[in-house]
Amino acid sequence: MSTASFNRRGLLLILSSPSGAGKSTLTQLLVRDDPKLKLSISVTTREKRGSEVNGVHYHFISETEFIQMRNRDELLEWAQVHSNFYGTPLKPVEDVLASGNDMMFDIDWQGSQQIVEKIPEDVVSIFLLPPSMVELKQRLERRAEDKADVIARRLKNAREEIAHWENYDYVLVNRDLDETYKQLRTIIQVERMRRSRQNGLPAFINELLK
Repeated sequence: MSTASFNRRGLLLILSSPSGAGKSTLTQLLVRDDPKLKLSISVTTREKRGSEVNGVHYHFISETEFIQMRNRDELLEWAQVHSNFYGTPLKPVEDVLASGNDMMFDIDWQGSQQIVEKIPEDVVSIFLLPPSMVELKQRLERRAEDKADVIARRLKNAREEIAHWENYDYVLVNRDLDETYKQLRTIIQVERMRRSRQNGLPAFINELLK
């Protein structure tokens, strides 16, 4: 009887999209329903929205604090978006992977590229598209959390963000939240089963064949 065993290596799941396409809602649902999936909480210098909670949605910090973290190499990735800075603290990511869990990232294409460049073998990247630009505009307006000039800037930048869709492993169109959620769960399940993420599998096979 074989006594060998092997554990799965943790993965870094990146979900990116233009603002308003649904990534934050889907990220929260995935983390809520999957105990092995931990959310990376970014730091940002942007103003907190009325519905947001500091330390839950983002860590809201000053630009000075952000620059200090960046200069001390405490960020896995960082980017400037809509005139504000966003970044991923490095230590929580290292702690989650060391514990055998997975980390979920709600970040833009710039941050995604930085993480892929640093640790490509552990990344699964997904880009979320809106059904149309008209629908995207309506979602931003229904959210009622941004001023008209901010919405206009987000729509303008959305076209640039969408242009990077080919850099992602998967691309989904978020026409229906429930259906998109099911698709994301399927991707996670399949990626966790990849041979390359099964630590100790060669040793298990060798013992199995003795």
